[in-house]
Order: sequence, then C-alpha cells, then structure tokens
Amino acid sequence: MRDDEILTRISALVDEEHGLRGRLTAGDVTTDEEHARIKELETALDQCWDLLRQRRARRSAGEDPDSAAVRPPGEVENYRQ
Repeated sequence: MRDDEILTRISALVDEEHGLRGRLTAGDVTTDEEHARIKELETALDQCWDLLRQRRARRSAGEDPDSAAVRPPGEVENYRQ
C-alpha cells in the first residue's frame, strides 16, 4: 500500500468515526454498537499510522518502503508513548 493510499484509508476511517458519532446522536445506533465500532476504527487507525511511519522511516534510511508491513493489532495497541 502506497503512502497516498494509507492517507486515503485514514481519511475514510476518520469520516466513518465522525459519521458514527452523528448516528449515535440521532439514535440510529446504540451506545454499545458505537463503542464497539469506535474501538475497531481506532485499532485500524493505529495500524495505518504505524504503517505510514514505518514506510517513512524506511525511506529516510534508504530502504524500500514497500517492505513495511501492517503489524497486528495487539502490537500497535500496546505501544508506549
């Protein structure tokens, strides 16, 4: 996945998150449904940002950015800031 594709995916996930919050306000989804999907969206966003950082770091180091890979949710969710 190229950088622009990752950024497009990030934008789509953020749009979905905003739409979901609006649907909750409108009563179209339950709080439990919203929380479950938000958690999935947050995980997918973390994976996308991680992949983008990996690609940029590899490119900066003179390596092939296409060798970067999506890491499992358990790995990206447990990073320490």
